[in-house]
Amino acid sequence: MSNLAIKVENVSKAYTIWRDPAARLKHPFLNLAGELFPVLRPRIDQKMQGLCTEFYALRDVSFEVRKGESVGIIGRNGSGKSTLLKIIAGTLQPTEGSVTVNGRVAALLELGSGFNPEFTGRENVYLNCSILGLTKEETDTRFDSIVEFADIGDFLEQPVKTYSSGMTMRLAFAVIAHVDADVLIVDEALAVGDAVFVQKCMRFIRAFQEHGTLLFVSHDAASIQNLCRTGIWLSAGLMQQIGAAKDVSESYLQYTLQQIYGEKTQLKNVRESSESPDRVEIEPADDGAYFLNYESHIKFKDNLQASNGWKTGVAEINKVTLTRIEGEATEAFEGGEKVSLIIQAKAFECLNSPILGFLFKDRLGQDLFGENTLPYTAITPTSVNPGQNFEAEF
Repeated sequence: MSNLAIKVENVSKAYTIWRDPAARLKHPFLNLAGELFPVLRPRIDQKMQGLCTEFYALRDVSFEVRKGESVGIIGRNGSGKSTLLKIIAGTLQPTEGSVTVNGRVAALLELGSGFNPEFTGRENVYLNCSILGLTKEETDTRFDSIVEFADIGDFLEQPVKTYSSGMTMRLAFAVIAHVDADVLIVDEALAVGDAVFVQKCMRFIRAFQEHGTLLFVSHDAASIQNLCRTGIWLSAGLMQQIGAAKDVSESYLQYTLQQIYGEKTQLKNVRESSESPDRVEIEPADDGAYFLNYESHIKFKDNLQASNGWKTGVAEINKVTLTRIEGEATEAFEGGEKVSLIIQAKAFECLNSPILGFLFKDRLGQDLFGENTLPYTAITPTSVNPGQNFEAEF
């Protein structure tokens, strides 16, 4: 355990779902009657079975997180992500199994958790820091930094119940950023923040990753890939997959898309080719170090044979070309040219107003920018027949 930050062993969490309020009232009396009259116990147990059912928010989840590792947890609403984080943070006890955490934990779970809505922001800073294990003297020395990080102005002296969700998140994140935690848990809280503050939080998280352990929950697969090396996919309380963040995110995305398509269309993986895509040449410098020669010509190749993703079988992209708008057609570029991107596809079924588009991504798979033909086809509907080729030019 010396190298482990978190160890989760066969954790399950069950909740009792009562048939109605009267059933909840009857249950303890029937249980008491069964203890007083053992002869009647079988009949009483039979009556008690219909009063409630067990719902498992988590079932038999196990994994380990090493110190300094960043793990992203992804899954649909109700999959058990928040329940798992609450158990790891110690605010919820598992029905079965055990969790071991080494070090101080700072968790940003439900928005406003650990805050008293009647207290001012100042009072809640001291309250929350105390809950997280800081003394009053330690909080005093960090208070100005917390206030500067939160940047909520005069609202610091107002009751938290008057705060917007974004202001509450600002204050909560500012606190956990200053408690010297060993393990940081963030549960989708950044979704309510404005762009400037979210960037500030991301800078803090990146700095924290250099020495601490991160558990990060998000519905955004790009954020999981960006921040985390390892991914965990939860579905209906079960751990569906654990592995590289990119692989887990892609599996989850395929599953989500399949849920949207339903039984009408079965998504199939695009077969990956063993052919490796072209890479930018890396040249040795005079001192033996390697650098990217950005002035060299870059050759464009569509690499469709090496693509991944999913297809429905309704249509398929068969060619992508990038050429200069002015001058001779070429596949080599120096940078700064105005170019035309042409996507060619073939329909296998009749398509009404098909949409072709592209996304540019960075090396982590995060979307940078893109465009599609929807603005055009919305005004000028274009139908495509089975076997017909069609293309879009950007």
